[in-house]
Amino acid sequence: MPSPFNVSYWEQQSFFGPADVAIIGAGLVGLTAALYLKARRPTWRIVVLERGDLPSGASTKNAGFACFGSISELMEQEQRGDLQAVVAARYAGLRRLRELLGDAALDYRPVGGYELFRDDEAELAAACLGRIGHYNDLLQTVVGHRNTFSDATAMAGHFGFGGVRVLLKNACEGSLDAGRMMRALLGRVWAADVPVLTNCAVMAVVPSAPGGPVVLTLANGVSLPAQQVLLATNAFANELYPALNVTPGRGQVLVTEPLPEVQLPGTFHYDKGYAYFRQLPDHRILLGGGRNLDFQAEATTASGLTAPVQQYLETLLHEVIVPGHRPRIAYRWSGVMGFGPALAPVVDWAAPGVLAAVRCNGMGVALGAGLGWQAAEMLTA
Repeated sequence: MPSPFNVSYWEQQSFFGPADVAIIGAGLVGLTAALYLKARRPTWRIVVLERGDLPSGASTKNAGFACFGSISELMEQEQRGDLQAVVAARYAGLRRLRELLGDAALDYRPVGGYELFRDDEAELAAACLGRIGHYNDLLQTVVGHRNTFSDATAMAGHFGFGGVRVLLKNACEGSLDAGRMMRALLGRVWAADVPVLTNCAVMAVVPSAPGGPVVLTLANGVSLPAQQVLLATNAFANELYPALNVTPGRGQVLVTEPLPEVQLPGTFHYDKGYAYFRQLPDHRILLGGGRNLDFQAEATTASGLTAPVQQYLETLLHEVIVPGHRPRIAYRWSGVMGFGPALAPVVDWAAPGVLAAVRCNGMGVALGAGLGWQAAEMLTA
């Protein structure tokens, strides 16, 4: 069979040759899986394929929250599955990420997290206050801390928020730099002799005869055979395997100009976790969320911004976060997360030889390294 047009012999041999494992998706799950696989099977030939210039979902576009859920989020999630087990997976994933890369590479900061409730949310605030003891007991064995959550309403004035009635604190939450995280991962993966091929979209995954390789058809015309495949595309999983039942959820984000006069140490959640913000090390405010304004419109893998969500974020910025300020918006972007009906992510065989590790339900930073480790365990079993 002739080689694809403009793919050289050297490229075919060193990049597109037969692989022991081909990983689709160069996000947090895919790259950590590559590292764990290479550590377990040093002689295996592993390749990572990424459709974009950078990871296309949320790994380089998230807010950098090292979190596992605010009380209002946990209250909703408790109705959908084994909450303790899922939070344990999130917390273990964050610990594994920190151990893998180190806090300095991540710029990890144990700043604590806060959940805000405005004056018109008295009923929800009271319900969350009443559940502090329940979630502290539930999570004690998970986080090793007796008082993860506490009432921090007395600090609301310290932050200078507008119209905030109640403030709850999560002592076990932190922040990190998503860009530095991904640069560190990419560096480690390349150093482990695992090529990461960007602008390499996978168009189809074709099973071969029993016992034979799985063949990936790439957009550049290459057919890449692999003994096993890891699907780590999260929100984009349905494009190759619709039965995985992953629904995309776009998250829009904005970042202000530097505001050195504002001091907001911590990570902050609002509107049942659908809005979130933090102050970056260079004093900019990062603010994201708002997909709950129109779930249907934001259930898309397309990047983009919408006027209603951007207006919602700016109103929250001006009225609640920095009242009295009208900072210039320096950056706007969107990322795409993967959601599903069950609370737990999917780590299962989608087809013979094809393992899926997807559907992080908005907790990719927390779950990613743990899913990568679990996938490597299954692929080497």
